[in-house]
Amino acid sequence: MVKTFWQFSRPHTIIGSLCSITALYVLACNGKNLDSHIVLYLLTLLAALSCNVFIVGINQIEDVELDKINKPYLPLAAGTLSVKNAKLIVYVNLIVCLIVSLSVSFFLFALIGIILLIGAAYSLPPLKLKQHHLPAALAITIVRGLLVNIGMFLHFNNQINQQYQIPGYIWCVTFFIMAFSIAIAWFKDLPDTEGDKKFDVKTLAVLYSKKNALRGGMFLVTAAYVYVLYWSSVTQYAHSKFLLIAHSILLILFFINFASVKLNNQLSVKNFYLRFWVFFFTEYLVFTVWILL
Repeated sequence: MVKTFWQFSRPHTIIGSLCSITALYVLACNGKNLDSHIVLYLLTLLAALSCNVFIVGINQIEDVELDKINKPYLPLAAGTLSVKNAKLIVYVNLIVCLIVSLSVSFFLFALIGIILLIGAAYSLPPLKLKQHHLPAALAITIVRGLLVNIGMFLHFNNQINQQYQIPGYIWCVTFFIMAFSIAIAWFKDLPDTEGDKKFDVKTLAVLYSKKNALRGGMFLVTAAYVYVLYWSSVTQYAHSKFLLIAHSILLILFFINFASVKLNNQLSVKNFYLRFWVFFFTEYLVFTVWILL
């Protein structure tokens, strides 16, 4: 049951939320006295992870038939989890994230509420934003890029430092992750064109080809790395050389990952996408290490 729940929660998204919340907490603490607000961190993390499970859960409940083609290994599509139990998991996580966030602050409650609404609109009718590539990319970018980074940092900064200020490095992280989020929205559909065509899901890969979706994402991610490299070279923050070196290495590794993908091979495309999430995780790790130096 634990393994099934872990698969249902879409591990790469859970790890992404864990990395982002942890990094933003450390950044809000300025890398100091991290244990002083550990309860705040843990409650915020619980609310965020529960919210994450709700969003990916309703997506799977809504797309069981589609996933039987695109992702037959998922619990609902594979039949290892019933729709009834999936709904129970989703509802419990919805209640948990709302109660926990409200117990922390109204700001966090409102932030989680907005994310939940966008997540629901992404998967559920009548909006079902995922049916069209532009609304889908916008929804993912607003949540993963803007609301999580700016919203969660403001939440932590107010609770820890009693102020609503956004330093330059948070804007840098936000712009970077926004570009990454658009690429995630495009790359995630690369292995799924067969089912998407059958169910009339108008992804970028379906409408304009896998090659164009891949190239578009590559351009955005490259631009994001170039932006961070430029910001690191002109910023007055200490240890900016670390950011320059780290992002230079990551950009090279990203090019290697891009060069490795074979669009006519489903396994190659899937592995490329999963490796791409590692770059997402690593970005938060880099800024966490930087603030601790």
